[in-house]
Amino acid sequence: MASFEVTGGKKLKGTIIPQGAKNEALQIISAVLLTDEKVTIKNIPDIVDVNLLIELLQEMGVKVERPQRDTCIFQADALDIDYLGSEVFRKKGGRLRGSVMVAGPMLARFKKAFIPKPGGDKIGRRRLDTHIIGFQKLGAAMDHNEAGGYTELTGELKGAHIVLDEPSVTGTANIVMAASLAKGSTTIYNAACEPYLQQLCRMLNQMGADIRGIGSNMLTIEGVDKLHGTKHTMLPDMIEVGSFIGLAAMTQSDITIQGAGVEHLGVIPEKFRQLGIQFDITGDDIHVPEQGVYEIQTFLDGGVLTVYDHPWPGFTPDLLSIVLVVATQASGSVLVHQKMFESRLFFVDKLIDMGAQIILCDPHRATVIGLGRKQALRGITMSSPDIRAGVALLIAAMSAEGKSTIQNIEQIDRGYQYIDVRLNELGAEIKRLF
Repeated sequence: MASFEVTGGKKLKGTIIPQGAKNEALQIISAVLLTDEKVTIKNIPDIVDVNLLIELLQEMGVKVERPQRDTCIFQADALDIDYLGSEVFRKKGGRLRGSVMVAGPMLARFKKAFIPKPGGDKIGRRRLDTHIIGFQKLGAAMDHNEAGGYTELTGELKGAHIVLDEPSVTGTANIVMAASLAKGSTTIYNAACEPYLQQLCRMLNQMGADIRGIGSNMLTIEGVDKLHGTKHTMLPDMIEVGSFIGLAAMTQSDITIQGAGVEHLGVIPEKFRQLGIQFDITGDDIHVPEQGVYEIQTFLDGGVLTVYDHPWPGFTPDLLSIVLVVATQASGSVLVHQKMFESRLFFVDKLIDMGAQIILCDPHRATVIGLGRKQALRGITMSSPDIRAGVALLIAAMSAEGKSTIQNIEQIDRGYQYIDVRLNELGAEIKRLF
């Protein structure tokens, strides 16, 4: 099992380009199954989760050309439908939560799909009810095989009015892909409207779909008989952008984030400004200058700032781990409220061991009392529990005194491409140990 050995206290300087968006990639790459024509995708992140999904599609029979690491040409014109019911698919698909995204396209195009018991981050319950109930409302029949660890869906899909009980991004995406080839009209109310979902809808429309209401929580999809090939370029990863802003502040570095996709960041820049972090936006670039002390704002009535996750256009839950670790060296206090996942704050014990002042109120809330750089964090040995917490711990280690060892970095590699190499180019000292 690989690990990072991090020598802290290094100030970084230079320009970094964010990778393509992981959360968009899992949807967009799954959508190539909706057509037998060629689909070219650019700005693909070279990370474990995305590469695993591409391998899964290849084993299903999808032809894949990869002229560059960030570009793939897919053609799903000779799929092995029986492979989906195999033990091999269940095992491989079970390693990747994103494998659930192939269900919508397969059900729409071939009237059959299998959903293996999902893997991914251990951050609490992540139910698939939204996906399956949506498919059922479109007319699919469900057969859950508990012993086999999978759910089978079959049937011809017909348009329906669907009200989601939660604005799930992956749930909305899966239902949209299924409805794009269903007979008749489908409306999805309380739909997710994240930029990545908008990207998927625009790509499907380029392929010949008829989707209206993009960017709102009410989508209308008129089913079509066939979808065609297209070319699509993915957005920069907003989670990387937020991570780099926090990293620069925490390590007192001078970093320019080039091509940050500023218009798609929503409230992310404002949340980091509320932590007292200064930065300038010029065009599509974000410059974070070296900053000594950053002071957390309070509410207008003097109350302690609360940062919480909320469906888009609210603050993404994937950046709460970064906010929490960055606040440990701020001046002031903040309450971090992780609403969606009950296990995502459990990494704070490592930060406390490093010297941070954090009170874990319950599984969903943590109060951070900033040290204001009066006391540096100290290097320790720790383990990465999930993708986002892993990078938060990496940021903490880079700001700490002495050396830290981060184990289980496979979790970090699942979501951040060449993160050690890219940060070392800016002046970090991160060694990958095997």
